[in-house]
Amino acid sequence: MSNGFSSLIQADLASLTNAAQNLAAQHTQIAAANQFGPQAAQPAASFAQSMQNAIDGVNRQDAAAGQQMADVDAGNSDDLVGAMLASQEAGLSFSMLMQVRNKVMGGLDELIKLPL
Repeated sequence: MSNGFSSLIQADLASLTNAAQNLAAQHTQIAAANQFGPQAAQPAASFAQSMQNAIDGVNRQDAAAGQQMADVDAGNSDDLVGAMLASQEAGLSFSMLMQVRNKVMGGLDELIKLPL
């Protein structure tokens, strides 16, 4: 029984190590700090566009997590840990988005209550 757990843990560790190495290989070049000065300033995006981008990002994370879970359920993938992490990450992203929405709605309510 413990041998089975040991092999599962070793397989997960190997998978995480490979993922970390792939991530490190992808992000080897770091941008110089001086390129972010005033000359490289981007025009500010609107709040509506920022919220739409956030919603789209959360939706993409949820779809990817759902696909990973479906692959694990169907037996097409054995990356249960990755699927669970993706699911947790999507849930946290959704929770954060709902908190931002609630804060914005609370701020709008306060603005409406202000006497003119």
